[in-house]
Amino acid sequence: MFPIIFDLRKILEDTIVEYIDVDFTLWLSWLLMPLLITFLLPLVIVVLLYLTALILYVYKLHRATLRNAYGTDWRNAARNVVAAVWDAHGWIWYGYEVVGLENIPQNEPILFVYYHGAIPIDLYYFISKIFLSNSKLIHTVADRFLFKCPGWSIISDVIKVIPGTIQTCSTILKEGNMLAISPGGVYEAQFGDSYYQLMWKKRVGFAKVALDAKVCIVPLFTKNIREAFRTISWGRRMWLRIYAATRFPFVPIYGGFPVKLTTYVGKPIPCDENLTPEELQIKVADALNNLINQHQRIPGSISLALLERVYTAEKRES
Repeated sequence: MFPIIFDLRKILEDTIVEYIDVDFTLWLSWLLMPLLITFLLPLVIVVLLYLTALILYVYKLHRATLRNAYGTDWRNAARNVVAAVWDAHGWIWYGYEVVGLENIPQNEPILFVYYHGAIPIDLYYFISKIFLSNSKLIHTVADRFLFKCPGWSIISDVIKVIPGTIQTCSTILKEGNMLAISPGGVYEAQFGDSYYQLMWKKRVGFAKVALDAKVCIVPLFTKNIREAFRTISWGRRMWLRIYAATRFPFVPIYGGFPVKLTTYVGKPIPCDENLTPEELQIKVADALNNLINQHQRIPGSISLALLERVYTAEKRES
């Protein structure tokens, strides 16, 4: 009697281990896969940033050899490699392209003003494309918290990323360089949504910079940038309080969806010294809102943005 019961128990255990556990594991992995993908894909951008730091350190350590190879300083050689990496990633994963390059004035300093996505990957791609096309580097203003991150110092040194006071930004432009600023900054990145509303509050620093340096402003907007990466929508009040107290972007980001990304370059807004910073801010905001209303589906849809990627690719091939 007992041997029979033991054999039946052994057969049952073997059956559970061989079939039920396998099926449960497959079911569990199927269930959790979307969650894992949506929250892990943003880490790809972090990996790329640290890959950037790694490449820059390699060029710094081997600059003597590389200088002989490229006939220039290690920073410029490294920028070309880093730009090529980001440009390739943008083309492969997002089918990234720029429309309106003819609107960028040649041989003069320019202040680019752009809408800030949850992760500003579009700016990385845009900077890379401009640098590869004419070897001109766009300086960038970033939030101060980034400069406390390990490995960021070499990126900011080589890629020319600055915290950005009015004086330093104006000096950069007066020296004939190009500069990119997002007036919404981290606040817009963390609390913006698929309705693409500008969240600039009363920030007029960029307008003061443009008026002081006497440069034109070129608006930039990337279609579907909020469909590539998003911040979670629940707990908004809690996250707002945390941000107000810490000024640190704690809101979780998910995404990395391979939607179609297209950056639209608006018409340049010439410097008008008769305008006040507040009036110039309104003028630039109107120009950027016009780009958004003209090119972006409101509200944005991840599924439609994915379909647009396929449709655009098929249209280009035909």
